[in-house]
Amino acid sequence: MNTIQTQGIVLGRTDYQESNRIINFLTADQGKLALMARGVRKPKSKLAAGIELFSVSSISFVKGRGDIGTLISARAEETYGNIVKDINRVQCGYGMIKLLNHSTEDHAEDDYFSALQQALSALDNQSIDTDFIEAWFSAQLLRISGHAPNLITDSDGQKLSSDDSYTFDIESMCFSAKSSGIFSANTIKSLRLMFSPNKPQTILKIAGFSDNLHTVISAIRQMQQFHLS
Repeated sequence: MNTIQTQGIVLGRTDYQESNRIINFLTADQGKLALMARGVRKPKSKLAAGIELFSVSSISFVKGRGDIGTLISARAEETYGNIVKDINRVQCGYGMIKLLNHSTEDHAEDDYFSALQQALSALDNQSIDTDFIEAWFSAQLLRISGHAPNLITDSDGQKLSSDDSYTFDIESMCFSAKSSGIFSANTIKSLRLMFSPNKPQTILKIAGFSDNLHTVISAIRQMQQFHLS
């Protein structure tokens, strides 16, 4: 029986029989896992503290013969406790987890774990707007899944210019030069930042980024609804 160790973020928990739970984890290097936590609902369970929502845990498990393995140990490494103090942040966290679950397979790439961890860390910071965090997370899912917009050239293959305005086609994920377009060079620059691997906290520190935030968030929501929903 080989025990595997990794980091995990709880995606969901389901009660099973009298004292057990099936825990769904997103892991750093093992994709998505369903693990049986035996006796975890008993008062003195050593596993309980390591399977809380909105936290990163060090876990060890063994694979099962079917789809469900067995959780051997779980220890919380980082807990984002400020999230549960605000109902709006709790709902935002649940929404991001639901979106990730819906848009990824069981063998999810390691980058998804990093994106979720960074999103939860930002959500734990009560000074960061939840709409921005949701849009950043959606942008990361789009990028990792291969649905990022073309932020280099327009629909004719020409390099995007700082002197032009653009419209955006959601199906092709490309910009087209048009005088009445709502996307300026600065807006496209902000989109490039959102689709970069930079952390949310880092992006917010860049001068001028927030000037186009409403347009950027609206555009990313449309991309997410079209390509991930």
